[in-house]
Formats: sequence, structure tokens, C-alpha cells
Amino acid sequence: MLKRKLGRTDLELTPLGLGTWAIGGGAWKFGWGSQNHEDATAGILHGIELGINWIDTAPVYGNGQSEKLVGEALKKLGRRRPLIATKCSRKVLSDGSVTGQLDAKSVKAECEDSLRRLGIDTIDLYQMHWPEPGEQIEEGWGAMAELLEEGKVRHIGVSNFDVAQMERLKAIHPIASLQPPYNMLDRRAENELFDYCVAHEIGIVCYSPMARGLLSGAMTTERALHLESTDHRRREPMFQSPQIEEHLSLVQSLRAVAERNNRSVAELAIAWVLRRDEVTSAIVGTRSGKQIEGTAAAGNWELTKDDIEEIEQFLADHAEQITRVCGSSMS
Repeated sequence: MLKRKLGRTDLELTPLGLGTWAIGGGAWKFGWGSQNHEDATAGILHGIELGINWIDTAPVYGNGQSEKLVGEALKKLGRRRPLIATKCSRKVLSDGSVTGQLDAKSVKAECEDSLRRLGIDTIDLYQMHWPEPGEQIEEGWGAMAELLEEGKVRHIGVSNFDVAQMERLKAIHPIASLQPPYNMLDRRAENELFDYCVAHEIGIVCYSPMARGLLSGAMTTERALHLESTDHRRREPMFQSPQIEEHLSLVQSLRAVAERNNRSVAELAIAWVLRRDEVTSAIVGTRSGKQIEGTAAAGNWELTKDDIEEIEQFLADHAEQITRVCGSSMS
């Protein structure tokens, strides 16, 4: 895969990054159900074999479970270690719920715990996961800047921030990257985030390019109905009637474009995200070697102008239908 420079940093990222949200398992509020540990590490290893050069994780994913599995994979990779991005600010409570914490002591302790679980000396990209609690983001960002000076991290970025929140931080230390959600069903990042990041040389790594599986081509109404009780998607309106039927109807329209190009719907969804020059990389989740096998090739697919125009018409029709059925637009 070709690599893209992340903002003003010296990091060169492949268009796809390995996402590890789902492999954290289901023992927390935003889990994805049960996960086989051997499958998880196999998925990471195979993704690296296919040419992906970076992994995105977070301590909140399964209360450290995801980072531990990434650490196990890194041991097997040895000197072939990919770039590692992880986060701070989100903590799992005893009942599985999640809270935000950004005081300096907590941020530094989280970093030490992440380094230990991952088995590395330096984190390549350390990100503030959510701007919560809002009154602590400056204190937390200052602590992250100190970790950079100490050599514990190489670059610091943010995730799920808006422009006003990023403006509050820039006087303390430049922001290396932003990680927003971005996919065909959630285009909010196009409104002002992309322009702001370009103007300030902030790299963009998008998460959820397949809308948590809705745009993978593998989701069905039956499958959604029988998601595990520990899979947070069971509580999401977009996975329930009347929304899911409309989303899957869009997928059927997209399938024609994908098949015409001898590609999968999943690859199409990812390539659509990567069509934007502002986007450095898209984070693609993997729970097994087979799963990443079906998406990795998207990093080398450049959609044609005709493909993009056809997709835009599908998305416009879908937005109208969602508004008619649900009373509001998804974007």
C-alpha cells in the first residue's frame, strides 16, 4: 500500500489502519459481544502481512483487553512492529459503564498502563479519546504535551473533537491529528472539520468507515435482530426498524457499483471515505484474519468520478427516504 503523511508529523500511514474496538469483547457498555482471542491476534497479524502499517487501540476497549491483545500480537511480530496509536480519557467502571477523566495524574497513569499492556517504550500517536469532562481538556492536553517531552509518546492528537474544542488546545501544543467518525451514513465531518484540519495541518484518521458493520455487505435484519446482548449495536436505532431496512436498501444499491468493479461493498464503503484528499487513513476493524482479508484491498482502490457521482445520488435518495420514514436526516 502507498503511505500518506499524517498532517505535519513524520508519521507515514497506510490508507488503512487496523481498528481494535471490537476485539475488546463485550464486558463493557460499548462492547461488540464475545471475542475469540486467537482470532483477534490472527486478524492483527494478517493485517500487517497484507501491508497495513499501523494499529489503533484504546484502554477503554474491553477495559484493557484490546491493548493486551495488541501487545500479544506485537510480541509475535518482533522487529516488524507497526506504528501504534492509542488513547486516554475514558475509563470503564465496575458496572461496565464508561466515564471521562482528564486530570493530569490520570492521563499520565493511563499512558503508563498502556505502555505496559502493549509492551512498548513509546506510543507513536497518543490521542485524547473524548473531550470529557469538558472543563478538563486543557489540563489533560497539557499532561499529554509533557508525556511527549518525556519521550513516552511521539505525537499527540484528539478524537471526537469539534472545532471550538480544538481551538482551546492549540495554544498549549499543536494538534497532530483528529479522529472523527466518517462514513456514508455520517458525513458531519465534512461540514467544517475537514477544512479546519487542512488549514491547521492536522492529519485526519477516520473511524467507522463501514458504519459499525451496516455498510459491510454482511449485515442483515435477521443478524441485527440476533446480535448478542453484550453487543452495543442492539441498542442503536440505526440497527432497528425502521432505519435498518432503509440502510440495507442503500447497501443493495451500492452492491451494483461494487460488483461492477469486482469489489465488495465493504471495500466500496472504505474507498468512498478515502476518496477525500483530507483523509490520511481509515480505521478498519478486524476480529479475524478472514475479516481483514475482505477489506484490506480497499487501500489501493481509487473510485472513478462516475462511481462517486452514482454513489452520491444513492446517498441523496437514501437521506430523503430516512427523513420521510424517521422524520430526521442521519447526517
